Amino acid sequence: MLLQPIKWPVRGLATALLALLLAPAHAGMGQTTLAGLQGDGPVTVYYPTPAAEQTVTRGPFQLLLAPDAMPQRGNGRLVVVSHGSGGSPWVHADLARALVAAGYTVALPEHRRDNSRDFSEPGPASWKLRPAEVSRAIDAMAADARFAPLLALDRVGMFGGSAGGHTALSLAGGRWSPGAFRRHCEAHIAEDFSSCVGFITRLHGNLLDGLKKAVALGAIRQRFDDDTAYTHHDPRIAAVVAAVPFAADFDMASLAQPRVPLGLVTAAQDVNQVPRFHSSAVLAACGPCTRVAEFADGSHGVMLSPMPPDAVLGDTARALLGDPPGFDRPAGVARLNASVLRFFGQHLLP
Repeated sequence: MLLQPIKWPVRGLATALLALLLAPAHAGMGQTTLAGLQGDGPVTVYYPTPAAEQTVTRGPFQLLLAPDAMPQRGNGRLVVVSHGSGGSPWVHADLARALVAAGYTVALPEHRRDNSRDFSEPGPASWKLRPAEVSRAIDAMAADARFAPLLALDRVGMFGGSAGGHTALSLAGGRWSPGAFRRHCEAHIAEDFSSCVGFITRLHGNLLDGLKKAVALGAIRQRFDDDTAYTHHDPRIAAVVAAVPFAADFDMASLAQPRVPLGLVTAAQDVNQVPRFHSSAVLAACGPCTRVAEFADGSHGVMLSPMPPDAVLGDTARALLGDPPGFDRPAGVARLNASVLRFFGQHLLP
């Protein structure tokens, strides 16, 4: 079989060649850290750079990065990533790499008292602070002489997973309250136990379960009696992805028509945030929302890549975040990253 030569129209050939010449080629992914504003924790930044990468240690991971290299202009768009409870910027490095390869700059604020270095106050206390920390991370990028000239911050993307997904829903216009968190846990402590108590312990179907539920509900009733509605609006944020979010404490009517395009990543085998109380409830309430990616065989940890090693997670977190038997993690991560890229491309790029 003879292959026929491609007959390019003259104008089409010129356009293709011009696109190739103007495409922002870069050798690697840079990484640096900005000081947070107003007492915030550090902001980790991933970005396109012409510099070569090297193997560096970040937390428990070996990553290919170009530390503190000179940034290079990409597509001019910023995506802010909000990590989950006890999280770090390193567990989203693979998503960041996919975004950087497409020309995005990625900023990850460290959320106060709910991160891998300080896990002293997760849950609603952190959720009140997180959206403003995202906004100040954008401010920090705008104030940095290296990045400000390279970015147009009028259309920023935002991705969040788990507790970061809660942050994402707040920034999309959702309203939540600590009182709604308490009422959800009072009604569904057995079915959604880990959502109410975090990574402290699990129910095991034994005689201790009753005590665990009673102690958890006692603490929740004591701490979360505030019915004040919380939300946060930042006009610079133009598209949001919430991955396996905590969502049961939201007024779902507030998410019926989000302020900005809102995409959801769902995992049917999620035992940490049971979908019917969280991601599926948002999708049922939100007419214009997009299911960015759905994993019938995936669990809560589908949003993490690289996944922390077992020794770091511990037994309880590993059981809640680990992949179900048969889940193809490399293929799943690749599909998630491609889907997030497609969503942001549709809503952030010209």
